[in-house]
Amino acid sequence: MFVEVADTLVDEFDLIEFLQLLAGRTADLLDASPVGLLLADQHGRLEFMAASEESVKLLELFQVQNQEGPCLEAYRSGTPVINVDLERATDRWPQFAPRAVQAGFQSVHAFPLRLRAERIGAMNVFSSDVGGRLADSDVEIVQALADVAAIGLLQERAIRRGELLTEQLQGALNSRIVIEQAKGVIAQARGVSVDEAFALIRSFSRSHNLRLSDLARTITTDPSSIPELLHTHR
Repeated sequence: MFVEVADTLVDEFDLIEFLQLLAGRTADLLDASPVGLLLADQHGRLEFMAASEESVKLLELFQVQNQEGPCLEAYRSGTPVINVDLERATDRWPQFAPRAVQAGFQSVHAFPLRLRAERIGAMNVFSSDVGGRLADSDVEIVQALADVAAIGLLQERAIRRGELLTEQLQGALNSRIVIEQAKGVIAQARGVSVDEAFALIRSFSRSHNLRLSDLARTITTDPSSIPELLHTHR
């Protein structure tokens, strides 16, 4: 199970499928206790992402809408929320606790998805059993599972950022080559130095609100479309 949850390096990685897998495997581990997952967006707001049962989805959405509940508490504190009796939690979560009891749940647990100080979400585990307490060993296993999932997700994000950076770098290198070629075209056409050619290209791009790389590409592929730059320098 840990190996399965840790594997985010597969081709065509699907975030929703991964989170659904995590929710389902955690539910199986805890004898089919319903599980819900929230992830933080770029502004740090939790959003519902996956659930092992539809009934949990509604509760997770209720948490997000009212900004109250075990997942939000675990996410904000970075520590698990364990063995909370929902009947006695109305002071703690005045809106969420009654709603969860109404949905048929008696106890709840929440685990942050975290890597050291960085938190990216939280996972809820619900129980309809009045005595639905988690043993210390179960708490350690589920939190470890959540941590492994968080590491996998952060690793996948880092790889994507790395790929984007590589693409940006390659794009910049390609543009640089085209610009060098354009400088040569203008230098020859105008009878000026390469530095002067580059100054002419930059001046033209600014005055016509054109990207330098786009203008350079036009110079190398269709120079006749910009005769102003090709006039012989006098």
